[in-house]
Amino acid sequence: MLNILLQNSQEGTELLTDGESVEKTLSIIELIGSGGLAGQVIIGVLFMLLMVAIYIYFERLFAIKAASKVDANFMNQIKDHVSHGKVDAAQMLCAQVNSPVSRLISKGISRIGKPLEDINTAIENAGRLEIYGLEKNVSMLATISGAGPMIGFLGTVIGMILAIFELANAGGTIQMDVLASGLYTAMTTTVAGLIVGIVAYITYNHLVVKTNKVVYQMEANSLEFLDHLNEPI
Repeated sequence: MLNILLQNSQEGTELLTDGESVEKTLSIIELIGSGGLAGQVIIGVLFMLLMVAIYIYFERLFAIKAASKVDANFMNQIKDHVSHGKVDAAQMLCAQVNSPVSRLISKGISRIGKPLEDINTAIENAGRLEIYGLEKNVSMLATISGAGPMIGFLGTVIGMILAIFELANAGGTIQMDVLASGLYTAMTTTVAGLIVGIVAYITYNHLVVKTNKVVYQMEANSLEFLDHLNEPI
């Protein structure tokens, strides 16, 4: 009896060991490779879009941070030079700072002597150019955030078509290994597309917030400069 129990225990252990040995793990590379050519092409396109989005984000982020750096004493020096009629000194100070704010003030200084409305118009026109420069390529992030999931869903549709095609040619016998390639294509491209879309969406909104801060800074300094010109002598 004891021998029978030991033999059954050994058999159970062997079955458990065999069951564990058939467990299959799948890496990301293997998962992408299992999706077939269509899935690999779509994943490749999504990967390139992700790299473009990351490049645009960091390039614009550093540019916007550089544009937002303005000395707190800058406007006080400008107003002091303008009050004493040192227009050339004020222009030289603007050229040394080299920021969107300084370029707007420089444009306003170059119009000193003309009506205040003309000075304001010149500053507004220069401001539009500065905003356009700050927003360079940012719209591409918005495009990628929408196009990424759509491309992923395209892969989903292609994968389901492949799965249905394989099922139709299976002679009525449903086998998971037959459907695997199409299902891998469907699922992996969906996940990849959503990841690209989420990353692009978050980075786009972050850059918009950063850009708006610089725009408000430009507006505040421009109004301060115009108010100083409008002060009675």
